[in-house]
Amino acid sequence: MKNSIAERVNDFLKNHPPFNILKADDLLEISRQVSIIYLEKDDTLFKKGDTFNEHFYMVRNGAITSFHTDSNNVQEIVNISDAGDIFGVRPLIAKEDYKLTATANEESIVYAIPINIFQAVTQNNASVYKFLITAFATNAYDPYTAEETGKIFADYLPNTSQDIVSFQTANYSKNPITCNLNSSLKEAAIKMSTYKIGCIIVVNDNTHPVGIITNSDIKNKIATGLFPIETPVTNIMTSPVITDKKDLTVADGQLQMIKHNIGHLCITKDGTVNSKLVGVLTHHDVLVTLGNNPSVILKEIKRAKRTKKLRTARLKANTLLKSYLEQNIPISHIVKIISQINDTVTARAIEIALKKMPMPPPVSFSWMSIGSQGRKEQLLFTDQDNAIIFEDVTEKNYEETKTYFLELAKLVTKSLNKIGFEYCKADMMASKTEWCKSLTEWKLQFDDWISNPDEKAILLSSIFFDYSTVYGNNSLVDELSDSIYKSLEQSSLFFKFLGRDALKNPPPLGFFKQFFVEENGEQKDLFNIKSRALMPLIDAARLLILSHNIKGINNTSERFEKMAEIEPNNKELYQSCSYAFKALLKFKTKQGLLHNNSGKFIKLETLTKEEKLKLKRCFKPIKEIQETLKIRFDLKNFM
Repeated sequence: MKNSIAERVNDFLKNHPPFNILKADDLLEISRQVSIIYLEKDDTLFKKGDTFNEHFYMVRNGAITSFHTDSNNVQEIVNISDAGDIFGVRPLIAKEDYKLTATANEESIVYAIPINIFQAVTQNNASVYKFLITAFATNAYDPYTAEETGKIFADYLPNTSQDIVSFQTANYSKNPITCNLNSSLKEAAIKMSTYKIGCIIVVNDNTHPVGIITNSDIKNKIATGLFPIETPVTNIMTSPVITDKKDLTVADGQLQMIKHNIGHLCITKDGTVNSKLVGVLTHHDVLVTLGNNPSVILKEIKRAKRTKKLRTARLKANTLLKSYLEQNIPISHIVKIISQINDTVTARAIEIALKKMPMPPPVSFSWMSIGSQGRKEQLLFTDQDNAIIFEDVTEKNYEETKTYFLELAKLVTKSLNKIGFEYCKADMMASKTEWCKSLTEWKLQFDDWISNPDEKAILLSSIFFDYSTVYGNNSLVDELSDSIYKSLEQSSLFFKFLGRDALKNPPPLGFFKQFFVEENGEQKDLFNIKSRALMPLIDAARLLILSHNIKGINNTSERFEKMAEIEPNNKELYQSCSYAFKALLKFKTKQGLLHNNSGKFIKLETLTKEEKLKLKRCFKPIKEIQETLKIRFDLKNFM
């Protein structure tokens, strides 16, 4: 006689990883042993400190929240598992007591999968364990699991996945060779030769790192005759050094090196330059651990001399993106990697364009990315939004200077278009006269937008508030930011206009919990995930962070996380918004890769019931944050 319950379990499991890669007989064997657990809202499945049991879990319906509780009984949400997501895999991986608490976010049904049966049928299946370990690394509470995660990776996946290895603790040199501030370069060079090393760290009397000398420094500054061999090390060392903490992951070290364009990272006791040097992580250490990785793509970009080569390198990032999503790598890490690649592509396009110009830039300038790239949220090829700010010049030289930068911008935007970033349909590009201005003109432009808000001013300023420097003089952008925040202090009305704009798209569900879709045009009956779900969160985060006068945080999820930090009373709401945004961005990106487009418009009938439920769950914070904005900025009578 057939076991109909087991068959229903089997029908569900076979559509979700890692069960979708099992043999049919093995999956059915597991399905026969699965227990079904029903949970009311707020019911607890297991608590932090509980002895591990003999199951791990998958959500069938509903959602399960995993959170960490600190010594002050403050809860922090680590993850929300939806239908098809696995959780509670610590007993399977580490055989340790639970370090998180799992409760039902709503009425839920959970499948409890027996570990002994699962291990018996999946023995030696590297693909299955690769997925489970990724899930463990993604959901683990990092401050408490970094060390053990590294051990787990080493035990289970010695060489199976460079991406998973990214999350293990970096293997740096524990006994760095040093010299003191009073040493001569000759003394330092003798040490480097004796120990056969490529760099030496300069430390003060407290063994705090103050500088670094590499073989390149000796070649460029001594061999060229710039300094004599007996010169003090302080004359040729690079200072200050870049530092990090002892338990940094390979991915952390890699990002630091990418960000600061360095090959050596000093490891100190507390992660700052004000504590004892304990090690050195080199670019070679990272490459040995990772093999092929984003650094290879970045190196290819930096060496490219033609647009065609840049396009080839950027296309590799799409393959990397797809791989990361398939392996469930945290979206926050994916965003950082792809954003860095996008910025490096743009910077290299600018360098290539500068070589084609008849003369060097007449004054210093900064190329700014705005919109999604400015927020570090551009994962797929979308249209380009950018601007140029150049140093003030005399009125006599202004037009000539501006003409130079407009010509430069035309070369750059043309190159970016060939790489795959379409021209902006609204012409918000540095090649257009409105978006290529001197520092003073940009200050006046923003002051006008803020002091005289109207529909157009709000639209334009909203896009341009999300900017970041990609190439050139950072101080110009810093000075512009100071001017903008000074103007904001004088205009409470502007925040009301921003607030009204943030409410223009209501929560994406109707009265009967049906999706709001496009009503006419080419996109009729399609769901616009960007306008109806992502933009309300983007607009809300921008308004809140600006109202708190917080500079330098442009990413939407990071803005919400900062708000959770400075407004603990609303911490749960802001964390929910941050989580929802990342989940929606991930969903949009997957749709874009699946259909080879931007992922902006979604045909709802192609989604499974579970996918629709996941989307709807992300809409709840939108409604709550918009209600908060209405009250905080007194918008009820301003609509």
